[in-house]
Amino acid sequence: MCNSRYLKLGLILGLLFIYGYSVEGQRKHLNINKVYVGELGLGIGAANYYGDLNTHAGMEAVKMSVGAFYRYFLGQYFGASLHVNYANLGYSDVYNSNDFQHRRNLSFNSSIFSISLQGDFNFFRFIPGSMKHRFTPYLSVGGGFFHYNPYAYYKGDKYYLQPLGTEGQGRADSLGTKYDLWSWEIPVEVGVKYNLNKRWNLFLSISYRFTGTDYLDDVSKRYAGAASFDSDVEPIAVKLQDRSGVYGDPIGIKGRSRGNSENKDQYVLLQVGISYLFTRYRCP
Repeated sequence: MCNSRYLKLGLILGLLFIYGYSVEGQRKHLNINKVYVGELGLGIGAANYYGDLNTHAGMEAVKMSVGAFYRYFLGQYFGASLHVNYANLGYSDVYNSNDFQHRRNLSFNSSIFSISLQGDFNFFRFIPGSMKHRFTPYLSVGGGFFHYNPYAYYKGDKYYLQPLGTEGQGRADSLGTKYDLWSWEIPVEVGVKYNLNKRWNLFLSISYRFTGTDYLDDVSKRYAGAASFDSDVEPIAVKLQDRSGVYGDPIGIKGRSRGNSENKDQYVLLQVGISYLFTRYRCP
């Protein structure tokens, strides 16, 4: 009887050992066949505009930016990503030392909403969870679209500039129609990323955006002249098309250069953030 009891106990312990070994083997097997497929990231940082008002290099008109992306891994070196960003841009001629620019006395602010598709390349082999391959600089290039809508303040009130046609757009004697508030862009991004563990990455990126518009700042071509506007119907347009009068006689003579239409406006995003890694199991 005693022997039978011991025999049953031995069989039960043996079965438990086999089951535990099998489960552990399956777990190791699954871990071996687990692959990283992508990451979802959030970033926050600065934005800076370059154009007819700000002709200086460097970060001289810093405002806020936030962004998010999903990156699909095509291997340890390549990926494809979808990016959405929000940024504030702006500048004023009061910061310019150039005599003409300072006297011109124009200013603007604008919110930017952008979406882009980009191809990514890691310069180093990058393997999340690895102690040896957890850091890499990367390059990301693509194309996208963004929305903008420049505005300025006059005596404390906010006015959107595109509807005013400050360079005479949309008038019978003008050279063109009012500009579109959507434009294409080409983002060129460089950055570094560091893998914290099997689920999280840190990154730092700077993304330079070449755009298809010269009206981020509502300044591009020539003055339309005060006579092109009906001062009784649109007095704000008259005031905002030429604001140089605060420094003396107005300089906004019809046909005089107001900006440089040969160069498109640009902006840059500098962001730091964190991303969450996604995995799946591949068939052995």
